[in-house]
Amino acid sequence: MNSDPDGDPDGGLDALLVGLQLTDSAFPSGMYTLSHGLEGFAQARAVDQDSMPLLLADLLRHSVGPADATALALAHRAATAADWDALVEVDQRLYATKLNRELRQASTRTGRQLLDTAVLALDPAPGTGPLGRYAGLVTDRRTPGCQPVAVAVVHAANGVPVARAVAADLFAFCSSFVGAALRLRLTDHRRAQVTLRATAPVIREVTAAALARELPDLGGCVPLADVMSARHERAEARMFAT
Repeated sequence: MNSDPDGDPDGGLDALLVGLQLTDSAFPSGMYTLSHGLEGFAQARAVDQDSMPLLLADLLRHSVGPADATALALAHRAATAADWDALVEVDQRLYATKLNRELRQASTRTGRQLLDTAVLALDPAPGTGPLGRYAGLVTDRRTPGCQPVAVAVVHAANGVPVARAVAADLFAFCSSFVGAALRLRLTDHRRAQVTLRATAPVIREVTAAALARELPDLGGCVPLADVMSARHERAEARMFAT
């Protein structure tokens, strides 16, 4: 049996498998319904196959990283410490930073769907652990249930380290974004894989920045993306929910 430097005889294999399952595109969280703003840019003809990877990197650095990834890191620490007041505060603040209705609804809808499945499939302490406690807070409407916070609680409950949890969720975002690009004909399958690999240094950078932020720092600022989202809400025809 292998061991790692931290003394885990399984090398953190169980935590790794949980992380892989949670970020699998087949996990029924509803992420496949989201374009993460890409459809709005495509409708405005403000993105093409060459600029799509650049848009992804910008969203990671200035939107997803300062907002969702930072919330995930803070919520993971709060869940690990069983500090439920702090966790709810993170959840509420993240919800408040999402300026457009469709973004707020998408975050809570995917968060709750993810949580429903995770309670059944990924709870190491059914009914007594942090996952059940957070699910109860969401059910009682004491906290919004944003997707990054739900992901953080699932990872924390299963012993997935915070840095790995943040990086995994960022990769899941990238995979979902590139999947939307495929359906919008902004890339092909081979270019999609090139884009995902090329984004790895950005994920590393954004993960490190998210881990260093505190609650007052939570929130991204990409005004053009907010404008595109607002226009997308009123579009006559839409393939995606965002």
